[in-house]
Amino acid sequence: METDFIYWRHITPVGIKVEEVSGREDKSGAVWLAMARQIYCENGRDGAYRSVLHLASGAPLLDGEETRISISHTEGLLAVASLPKTPEADLATFSPRTAMGIDVERRDRMQVMKVRERFLSPEEMELVGDSCERNIIAWTAKEALYKASFEKELDWRKNYRIISLPEPGVPTMLKGAEAPAVGRAELIRADGTVFPMELYSYYSDDFCITIAYSPKCAKYKRG
Repeated sequence: METDFIYWRHITPVGIKVEEVSGREDKSGAVWLAMARQIYCENGRDGAYRSVLHLASGAPLLDGEETRISISHTEGLLAVASLPKTPEADLATFSPRTAMGIDVERRDRMQVMKVRERFLSPEEMELVGDSCERNIIAWTAKEALYKASFEKELDWRKNYRIISLPEPGVPTMLKGAEAPAVGRAELIRADGTVFPMELYSYYSDDFCITIAYSPKCAKYKRG
């Protein structure tokens, strides 16, 4: 059955904006992704078209915008997370002010269970347990930490350390809602510097979305 693309922009309870594009299940692969990216680019602020560029590190950015963004996609969902403008920070380098990454995965992807020893330390495997749901959250957390790190040669089991998993919360800010149950992590860079990170997860239909971010990063405020 053919469906339209669905575009949704919202600010998460942790103050990071996420834009989601889903739908058009009749399309697949590169065609679907190209169309989903086009939908995202057409929905810029005040109707302006947005161009996505990439830094030398491979990190995405918006042409002419001093805004940290992070992009993730899987079959059927494209998600783009963004922070408020940070003209005081250099987007080409790592900074706790702009350290943020997002990852998405299908909630039922059992393949994660077969490869989890590659990205989880023994301590993390004990923490996460044998639940596919919790392993999906852990996988997306590691991917999000990787994107926030700006470094490609780190050890996924040692340099991206999950201390506690988040409990999936609501996707958007609600008045009077309780504070989200965030997880804790550490990002250990190549020079040995340790940066505390937070993890936030939520479900969007059949997908798990996790954001890794520095407690010091720029955020949108309630209201």
